[in-house]
Amino acid sequence: MGKGGGCIFSKKRSTIEASDQDLADPVRDAPVQNQIENSLFQEESKKLKVFIVFYSMYGHVECLAKRMKKGVDSIDGVEGFLYRVPETLPMDVLEQMRVPQKEDELPFVSVDDLVEADGLLFGFPTRFGSMASQMKAFFDSTAHLWEQQRLAGVPAGFFVSTGTQGGDQETTAWTAITQLAHHGMVYVPIGYTFGAGMFKMDSIRGGSPYGAGVYSGDGTREPSETELALAEHQGRYMAGIVRRFATPRNN
Repeated sequence: MGKGGGCIFSKKRSTIEASDQDLADPVRDAPVQNQIENSLFQEESKKLKVFIVFYSMYGHVECLAKRMKKGVDSIDGVEGFLYRVPETLPMDVLEQMRVPQKEDELPFVSVDDLVEADGLLFGFPTRFGSMASQMKAFFDSTAHLWEQQRLAGVPAGFFVSTGTQGGDQETTAWTAITQLAHHGMVYVPIGYTFGAGMFKMDSIRGGSPYGAGVYSGDGTREPSETELALAEHQGRYMAGIVRRFATPRNN
Protein backbone atom coordinates (compact mmCIF):
# COMPACT_ATOMS: atom_id res chain seq x y z
CA MET A 1 0.00 0.00 0.00
CA GLY A 2 1.46 3.32 -1.06
CA LYS A 3 1.21 6.62 0.70
CA GLY A 4 -1.74 7.62 -1.44
CA GLY A 5 -3.75 4.56 -0.41
CA GLY A 6 -3.56 2.95 -3.90
CA CYS A 7 -2.42 -0.63 -4.57
CA ILE A 8 1.12 -1.20 -5.93
CA PHE A 9 2.77 -4.39 -7.13
CA SER A 10 5.67 -5.98 -5.30
CA LYS A 11 9.05 -5.73 -7.02
CA LYS A 12 9.68 -9.38 -6.09
CA ARG A 13 6.92 -10.86 -8.25
CA SER A 14 5.64 -10.41 -11.75
CA THR A 15 2.58 -8.48 -12.76
CA ILE A 16 0.86 -11.68 -13.89
CA GLU A 17 1.49 -13.41 -10.53
CA ALA A 18 0.13 -10.49 -8.63
CA SER A 19 -2.97 -10.24 -10.80
CA ASP A 20 -3.75 -13.96 -10.47
CA GLN A 21 -3.52 -13.90 -6.69
CA ASP A 22 -5.32 -10.62 -6.16
CA LEU A 23 -8.19 -11.36 -8.55
CA ALA A 24 -11.49 -11.62 -6.66
CA ASP A 25 -13.13 -15.05 -6.68
CA PRO A 26 -16.94 -14.55 -6.73
CA VAL A 27 -17.59 -18.06 -5.38
CA ARG A 28 -15.01 -17.78 -2.62
CA ASP A 29 -15.93 -14.23 -1.65
CA ALA A 30 -19.74 -14.68 -1.72
CA PRO A 31 -20.08 -15.98 1.87
CA VAL A 32 -17.96 -13.09 3.15
CA GLN A 33 -20.01 -10.56 1.21
CA ASN A 34 -23.23 -12.13 2.48
CA GLN A 35 -21.93 -11.93 6.03
CA ILE A 36 -21.18 -8.23 5.63
CA GLU A 37 -24.59 -7.50 4.12
CA ASN A 38 -26.39 -9.53 6.79
CA SER A 39 -24.41 -7.76 9.48
CA LEU A 40 -25.37 -4.35 8.09
CA PHE A 41 -29.00 -5.43 7.80
CA GLN A 42 -29.05 -6.73 11.37
CA GLU A 43 -27.43 -3.53 12.61
CA GLU A 44 -30.10 -1.46 10.87
CA SER A 45 -32.91 -3.68 12.18
CA LYS A 46 -31.61 -3.24 15.72
CA LYS A 47 -32.31 0.48 15.61
CA LEU A 48 -34.51 1.42 18.54
CA LYS A 49 -37.86 3.04 17.78
CA VAL A 50 -39.55 5.91 19.57
CA PHE A 51 -43.11 6.50 18.40
CA ILE A 52 -44.37 10.07 18.76
CA VAL A 53 -48.14 9.67 18.84
CA PHE A 54 -50.19 12.85 18.97
CA TYR A 55 -53.45 14.64 18.42
CA SER A 56 -53.27 18.25 17.26
CA MET A 57 -56.33 20.34 16.44
CA TYR A 58 -54.78 23.66 15.39
CA GLY A 59 -51.20 22.50 14.80
CA HIS A 60 -49.48 23.47 18.06
CA VAL A 61 -48.92 19.92 19.31
CA GLU A 62 -47.83 18.89 15.83
CA CYS A 63 -45.12 21.55 15.86
CA LEU A 64 -43.79 20.14 19.12
CA ALA A 65 -44.00 16.59 17.76
CA LYS A 66 -41.94 17.37 14.68
CA ARG A 67 -39.28 19.13 16.72
CA MET A 68 -39.33 16.22 19.18
CA LYS A 69 -38.56 13.80 16.36
CA LYS A 70 -35.48 15.87 15.55
CA GLY A 71 -34.30 15.35 19.10
CA VAL A 72 -34.94 11.59 18.96
CA ASP A 73 -33.12 11.23 15.65
CA SER A 74 -30.06 13.05 17.03
CA ILE A 75 -29.23 10.03 19.22
CA ASP A 76 -27.30 7.27 17.45
CA GLY A 77 -29.16 4.01 17.17
CA VAL A 78 -32.60 5.52 17.82
CA GLU A 79 -35.19 6.69 15.29
CA GLY A 80 -38.38 8.67 15.82
CA PHE A 81 -41.67 8.01 14.02
CA LEU A 82 -44.59 10.46 13.86
CA TYR A 83 -48.18 9.22 14.09
CA ARG A 84 -51.55 10.91 14.43
CA VAL A 85 -54.48 9.46 16.36
CA PRO A 86 -57.82 9.31 14.51
CA GLU A 87 -60.18 12.28 14.64
CA THR A 88 -63.47 11.68 16.45
CA LEU A 89 -65.33 14.91 15.67
CA PRO A 90 -67.51 15.07 12.53
CA MET A 91 -66.30 17.21 9.65
CA ASP A 92 -69.06 19.81 9.96
CA VAL A 93 -68.12 20.46 13.58
CA LEU A 94 -64.46 20.81 12.66
CA GLU A 95 -65.40 23.31 9.96
CA GLN A 96 -67.41 25.39 12.42
CA MET A 97 -64.41 25.39 14.75
CA ARG A 98 -62.23 26.53 11.84
CA VAL A 99 -59.86 23.60 12.29
CA PRO A 100 -57.23 23.62 9.50
CA GLN A 101 -56.89 20.67 7.15
CA LYS A 102 -54.34 18.10 8.32
CA GLU A 103 -51.34 17.05 6.24
CA ASP A 104 -51.74 13.68 4.55
CA GLU A 105 -48.05 12.83 4.87
CA LEU A 106 -48.32 11.74 8.50
CA PRO A 107 -49.97 8.33 9.00
CA PHE A 108 -52.63 7.47 11.54
CA VAL A 109 -51.54 5.07 14.25
CA SER A 110 -53.28 1.79 14.93
CA VAL A 111 -53.40 0.31 18.40
CA ASP A 112 -51.33 -2.71 17.38
CA ASP A 113 -48.58 -0.43 16.08
CA LEU A 114 -47.71 0.48 19.66
CA VAL A 115 -46.16 -2.90 20.44
CA GLU A 116 -43.42 -2.22 17.89
CA ALA A 117 -42.13 0.81 19.81
CA ASP A 118 -39.24 0.78 22.26
CA GLY A 119 -40.40 4.13 23.65
CA LEU A 120 -43.56 6.23 23.34
CA LEU A 121 -44.22 9.96 23.49
CA PHE A 122 -47.86 11.03 23.56
CA GLY A 123 -48.88 14.59 22.72
CA PHE A 124 -52.30 16.20 23.11
CA PRO A 125 -54.10 19.47 23.93
CA THR A 126 -55.88 19.90 27.25
CA ARG A 127 -59.61 19.76 27.83
CA PHE A 128 -60.45 21.02 31.32
CA GLY A 129 -57.22 19.70 32.82
CA SER A 130 -57.04 16.34 31.07
CA MET A 131 -56.25 15.00 27.62
CA ALA A 132 -58.46 15.78 24.63
CA SER A 133 -61.20 13.24 23.93
CA GLN A 134 -59.54 12.16 20.69
CA MET A 135 -56.49 10.90 22.58
CA LYS A 136 -58.65 9.43 25.35
CA ALA A 137 -60.65 7.51 22.74
CA PHE A 138 -57.41 6.10 21.38
CA PHE A 139 -56.28 4.97 24.82
CA ASP A 140 -59.72 3.47 25.43
CA SER A 141 -59.24 1.31 22.32
CA THR A 142 -56.09 -0.34 23.71
CA ALA A 143 -57.98 -2.76 25.96
CA HIS A 144 -56.65 -5.91 24.31
CA LEU A 145 -53.07 -4.68 24.79
CA TRP A 146 -53.89 -4.03 28.44
CA GLU A 147 -55.32 -7.54 28.87
CA GLN A 148 -52.06 -9.05 27.67
CA GLN A 149 -49.85 -6.33 29.19
CA ARG A 150 -48.14 -5.94 25.82
CA LEU A 151 -46.90 -2.45 26.72
CA ALA A 152 -45.61 -3.26 30.20
CA GLY A 153 -42.14 -1.86 30.81
CA VAL A 154 -42.13 0.46 27.78
CA PRO A 155 -40.85 3.99 28.62
CA ALA A 156 -43.43 6.69 27.85
CA GLY A 157 -43.80 10.44 28.25
CA PHE A 158 -46.18 13.30 27.49
CA PHE A 159 -46.18 16.74 25.87
CA VAL A 160 -49.15 19.08 25.88
CA SER A 161 -50.81 22.23 24.62
CA THR A 162 -52.97 24.59 26.68
CA GLY A 163 -54.76 27.81 25.86
CA THR A 164 -53.64 29.97 28.76
CA GLN A 165 -50.90 30.22 31.37
CA GLY A 166 -53.28 28.86 33.99
CA GLY A 167 -54.41 26.14 31.61
CA ASP A 168 -53.05 23.08 33.36
CA GLN A 169 -49.70 22.43 31.66
CA GLU A 170 -48.81 20.10 34.53
CA THR A 171 -52.28 18.76 35.40
CA THR A 172 -52.91 17.60 31.83
CA ALA A 173 -49.84 15.36 31.95
CA TRP A 174 -50.45 14.37 35.55
CA THR A 175 -53.98 13.09 34.92
CA ALA A 176 -52.71 11.11 31.90
CA ILE A 177 -50.32 9.04 34.03
CA THR A 178 -53.24 6.77 34.94
CA GLN A 179 -53.19 5.42 31.37
CA LEU A 180 -49.56 4.40 31.70
CA ALA A 181 -50.10 2.88 35.14
CA HIS A 182 -52.77 0.46 33.94
CA HIS A 183 -50.60 -0.63 31.02
CA GLY A 184 -47.54 -1.00 33.23
CA MET A 185 -45.58 1.49 31.17
CA VAL A 186 -42.72 3.42 32.74
CA TYR A 187 -43.41 7.16 32.97
CA VAL A 188 -40.42 9.28 31.97
CA PRO A 189 -40.73 12.97 32.93
CA ILE A 190 -38.01 15.39 31.89
CA GLY A 191 -37.63 16.95 35.33
CA TYR A 192 -35.34 19.97 35.16
CA THR A 193 -32.88 18.40 32.72
CA PHE A 194 -33.41 21.28 30.29
CA GLY A 195 -31.26 23.34 32.65
CA ALA A 196 -31.42 27.12 32.73
CA GLY A 197 -34.17 27.15 30.12
CA MET A 198 -36.57 25.81 32.74
CA PHE A 199 -36.00 28.78 35.04
CA LYS A 200 -36.16 31.79 32.70
CA MET A 201 -38.96 34.24 33.44
CA ASP A 202 -38.36 36.78 30.69
CA SER A 203 -40.97 35.37 28.30
CA ILE A 204 -44.06 33.19 28.19
CA ARG A 205 -43.08 29.56 27.95
CA GLY A 206 -45.03 26.33 28.03
CA GLY A 207 -43.61 23.11 29.38
CA SER A 208 -42.93 21.73 32.84
CA PRO A 209 -40.99 18.96 34.59
CA TYR A 210 -43.74 16.64 33.30
CA GLY A 211 -42.88 17.31 29.65
CA ALA A 212 -42.73 19.86 26.86
CA GLY A 213 -45.66 22.19 26.33
CA VAL A 214 -46.93 25.12 24.32
CA TYR A 215 -49.44 27.91 24.93
CA SER A 216 -51.84 28.26 22.02
CA GLY A 217 -53.77 31.34 23.18
CA ASP A 218 -56.79 31.78 20.94
CA GLY A 219 -55.25 29.36 18.46
CA THR A 220 -53.18 31.90 16.56
CA ARG A 221 -50.09 32.03 18.79
CA GLU A 222 -47.16 30.10 17.35
CA PRO A 223 -44.79 28.06 19.54
CA SER A 224 -41.78 30.05 20.72
CA GLU A 225 -38.26 28.90 20.01
CA THR A 226 -37.84 28.07 23.70
CA GLU A 227 -40.92 25.81 23.62
CA LEU A 228 -39.65 24.09 20.48
CA ALA A 229 -36.17 23.70 21.98
CA LEU A 230 -37.70 22.07 25.04
CA ALA A 231 -39.60 19.64 22.79
CA GLU A 232 -36.37 18.77 20.98
CA HIS A 233 -34.70 18.24 24.34
CA GLN A 234 -37.47 15.89 25.45
CA GLY A 235 -37.07 13.84 22.29
CA ARG A 236 -33.33 13.62 22.83
CA TYR A 237 -33.80 12.80 26.51
CA MET A 238 -36.32 10.03 25.83
CA ALA A 239 -34.11 8.54 23.12
CA GLY A 240 -31.24 8.45 25.59
CA ILE A 241 -33.40 6.67 28.17
CA VAL A 242 -34.60 4.16 25.59
CA ARG A 243 -31.08 3.52 24.38
CA ARG A 244 -29.85 3.02 27.92
CA PHE A 245 -32.52 0.62 29.13
CA ALA A 246 -34.40 -0.86 26.19
CA THR A 247 -33.60 -3.72 23.83
CA PRO A 248 -34.92 -3.82 20.26
CA ARG A 249 -38.20 -5.66 19.91
CA ASN A 250 -38.35 -8.69 17.62
CA ASN A 251 -40.75 -7.57 14.91
